[in-house]
Amino acid sequence: MINATEIRALDVSPEVPTTQRLYISAASGLVCVCSTMYVVADDELHLGVFSKDTSEPGHLIRLFAGDLPSGKAERKQQKPDLEAITFVPAFDNFPHGALLAMGSASRPNRGRGALLTLDAHGAVCGSPNELDMSPIVGPLHQVFDELNIEGAVVVRNELRLFQRGNKQHADNAIIRYSLRQVLGALQSSQADTVAPFAIERLDLGLIEGVPLCFTDATVLPGGEMVFCAVAEDTDDAYRDGRCVGAAIGIADNDGHLVSLHPLDRPYKVEGISARLENDTLELLLVTDADDPLIPARLLSASVAI
Repeated sequence: MINATEIRALDVSPEVPTTQRLYISAASGLVCVCSTMYVVADDELHLGVFSKDTSEPGHLIRLFAGDLPSGKAERKQQKPDLEAITFVPAFDNFPHGALLAMGSASRPNRGRGALLTLDAHGAVCGSPNELDMSPIVGPLHQVFDELNIEGAVVVRNELRLFQRGNKQHADNAIIRYSLRQVLGALQSSQADTVAPFAIERLDLGLIEGVPLCFTDATVLPGGEMVFCAVAEDTDDAYRDGRCVGAAIGIADNDGHLVSLHPLDRPYKVEGISARLENDTLELLLVTDADDPLIPARLLSASVAI
């Protein structure tokens, strides 16, 4: 059993227009680069930027133009549903690497992504490049009954996406692509579709009869993947449900489950970052309370391996 400690709320500075919330509510993906934490939220058009070293409010970087409705139901219909973010090492015109953020692709309007240039200190520089993710995720609609991409990691020369299941279709999977092919397709104006070269399905078990399903992932230097998963009592990829439990898992480089560790409370953890210190995984996690009036939380936890 993992004991998680609440560190802070994901509040943002008041420089954000007053018509916007002064916090991130539905945090859905996390990646740490140097001393900076980057958080995507599934009901925002912005990227959250926070320091790992202080508890000062973060700030937002706009990813997509426009505004979202304030009402929960209307906002849910129109949101880009950004669920995954990962660091991409140096390539082409990105000498210090980039951030790749992407939507879940669970609905036609949720297939956008963004590529953000990083400087030598891991800070975003320049304007985001909006992406159409359909060359990558389009073919997956023929593979899964309900596509719902919730995590992404880069492992050496591969991009790996994490498909999240639900009660009706408990179809967790790790989807593996050539990173070079993906980056080429996403930056081309006339891209062909890119098919994955492998799909590894994982059964994570049940909590109170509800299947544990992926919500995010990160990677260790050896290629092992550390993921978070929740048991959310819902039958599809659109409607929210009660979270009855959560867990942290480790999969090896081939996508085989190594271990699974339940959290002490049913936090709806949707973002994860991990670093290995001796034989202990030090984790940072972000939460989504499924309530726009409740700020997302940053948690810490440790796992002995």
